[in-house]
Amino acid sequence: MHVIVVGAGISGLSTAWAMTKRGHKVTLLERDVLPNPLAASGDQHRITRRAYGEMHGYATRMTESFAAWNELWADLGREHMARVGVSSVSLKQGDHGQIFAEGMARDGFSFETLKTEAAVKRYPFLNAEHVREVYHSREGGALLCQRIASDMAAWLQAKNGTIRTHAIVEGVDTEAAVVTLRTGEKLSGDAVVVAAGAWVGTLFPDLAPKLVSHRTCVIYLEPPADLKAAWSTAPSMAGLGVDGYVLPPVNGTQLKFGASFTRTPWNPDEAFEVDRATALGVRDVFAPLFARIGQYRVTDTRKCVYTFTNDEHFHGERRGATWIISACSGHGYKFGTAVGRRVADALESGDERTLAEWLAARD
Repeated sequence: MHVIVVGAGISGLSTAWAMTKRGHKVTLLERDVLPNPLAASGDQHRITRRAYGEMHGYATRMTESFAAWNELWADLGREHMARVGVSSVSLKQGDHGQIFAEGMARDGFSFETLKTEAAVKRYPFLNAEHVREVYHSREGGALLCQRIASDMAAWLQAKNGTIRTHAIVEGVDTEAAVVTLRTGEKLSGDAVVVAAGAWVGTLFPDLAPKLVSHRTCVIYLEPPADLKAAWSTAPSMAGLGVDGYVLPPVNGTQLKFGASFTRTPWNPDEAFEVDRATALGVRDVFAPLFARIGQYRVTDTRKCVYTFTNDEHFHGERRGATWIISACSGHGYKFGTAVGRRVADALESGDERTLAEWLAARD
């Protein structure tokens, strides 16, 4: 089978990897450089975590996700993951931190609970005035996205896969499995997989109301000098008492904060910048969580564009010989390799229902 994959983000790369392993011919098309600086793959690191709060289906799918990443590490010959675990933090009863912990307990996954004094002793950057409890899972940590993309591309090329960058797709004949590039060139295969991230609505305007393109940003910071050692051994953090997430400075990366207030519906082809007020606003979201937040210096920012569904569940569908995959909504990177394997299963079997149900994770 010859499969044309549109989009070389983690879902596209992983589909190409899985299909190549099964002996199929793959042509991978990326509209920008690889990794695309506006995509998750262009970031330094992303969280991988078991905790999913009330989204039970995704918590259970993490078992498959962890296994798929381990398969990739074996193929690459090295691991681009910092296994630092993941902590959630509760500032008050019923907040995101507590909901994440309750989800872990309900699903039977182990975690450690730290009360305020023990939490601040372990993580001295926490704000003792507000932190109620910390819940730590040893599973997960940080996936090193840029290194993953580079090594996956090298692996594909070594296996005779075709990768074309700056190849902007402007049309897909879903029945004939033909894609048309902006240059007018047409490429044909036996199947097309569209994993185009924020640009899926451009190719399929009828899906734009469901798969809504957004812009967002993250910031990188330098913590106070006396807290650098504590941060160097910190876990990833999600399910917090504030509306954001944190990745520690591990394996040559920088401390990173993200906050959902920066998420805005956006045309992915329209340029935007992250001003200083926004960057400081992201930092200051974490004032209840981290002591001395004003002493954290913002050193860099990064722009991102993603698709989000209204309930943050993933979407997949088949149209003739074309499969449209949107595993994003701000939390899809960690599932990338598992998504690629599942798409490969569907391409070989033709079973669109199983793929769509797995992606939606409503069980």
